[in-house]
Amino acid sequence: MLTGLNSMFIGYEQHRIRRRKIVLYEKCRIQVCLFFLCLALLFGIPATASDSNRRYPQTEIPSFWKGSVQEIETAIHEVKRGTTKTIAHSPGGRAVYLVTYGTTIDLNRQANYNSAAAARDPSYYANKPENTPPIVFIVGTPHGQEIEGMVGLVNLLRVAETGSDWRGKAWPRLREYLDRCRALIVPLSNPDGRARCPYDSFVGIPVEEMTRIGQGTRKDGTLYGWPGAKQRHPMKGDVGFLGAYFNDNGVNLMHDDWFDPMAEETKALLRVAREEAPDYLLNLHSHGHAPAILSTAYVPWYCKEAENRFAERLMERYRQAGLPAGRLPTPHEDGKTYPPPSFNLTSALHHVCGGISLLFECPHGLKETKYPQVNHEQILDLELILFEELFVFAIENPRPSAHAIRNE
Repeated sequence: MLTGLNSMFIGYEQHRIRRRKIVLYEKCRIQVCLFFLCLALLFGIPATASDSNRRYPQTEIPSFWKGSVQEIETAIHEVKRGTTKTIAHSPGGRAVYLVTYGTTIDLNRQANYNSAAAARDPSYYANKPENTPPIVFIVGTPHGQEIEGMVGLVNLLRVAETGSDWRGKAWPRLREYLDRCRALIVPLSNPDGRARCPYDSFVGIPVEEMTRIGQGTRKDGTLYGWPGAKQRHPMKGDVGFLGAYFNDNGVNLMHDDWFDPMAEETKALLRVAREEAPDYLLNLHSHGHAPAILSTAYVPWYCKEAENRFAERLMERYRQAGLPAGRLPTPHEDGKTYPPPSFNLTSALHHVCGGISLLFECPHGLKETKYPQVNHEQILDLELILFEELFVFAIENPRPSAHAIRNE
């Protein structure tokens, strides 16, 4: 009997010791979590998306649809025909990369663009030799939930490297004309916003959910929406969910302060444009509606006319391919009525280099039938056709280079 009691006592003690270890383990785990949470708050450890932020199941993602931060970085690191470099780091500590194809061009520069324009001869800023390849600068979407352009650029890198996209579809004309240009590609300009977006695609997702993720919410959960998300900038204070529009400091790169930029990402984009003097610039975006080239405000009339011609050509190509096509941007005077249009990133990029600066909006493929019902295959075709037509247009329509007649 004593032996039995002794065994029971030993068993009870072992159970008590095990239970105590579990309690101690849980206490340690909680303390470690609190420690790292404090580090994140103190030192700004990057915030990332959580599946719990999704209110709808993610549509099945095809293998060619590569648009996460990690997938984009992997594609950049696999570049062999071009060169890559880091041009900035986001507030969240994430790298912003520039991928370049084509040889460096000696611009024989002796003035910045604004001063050269005042001298009535932009060649003082960029005096390109005869038969110089056009320079094309493509900016991956500044808004982190507008994933379509990121996927398009990852596939463009694949075409540049292999001649085919990630579906295995060949794009010989795109590859040929890209090779005839100097191509500057920033696949992801707002990695903080992309990391915060819990969706990899908005195909089949309601517009309200896309709006919540993109523009964010107030502390009471109400949506900021568009253009309400632009009423507070940087987006700080009354913020429940910080939308993917913004970097981790709440800056919307499209509406930075151009004379004193708040974001390092903005500074880097302007610096690339200033140093490289691109002939054509393309700013990628997405929305619910049909694909469109939007009007760029506060640029010379010849830029507006070129914008219209390019858009007309692009939309015709879409129609021929059986894809949705949007309205054309009609050249018009800016600011005839109040309030005036904004001087945004697309405008600012023109004014540091003189290039024709374009903004493209791609459809998300949202759930509501009032929006174009496009799938992942069609979205990728929209993006790659856009790039192909841009490179062809750049070759066929070189930047004006004639020297102005100067007063003696």
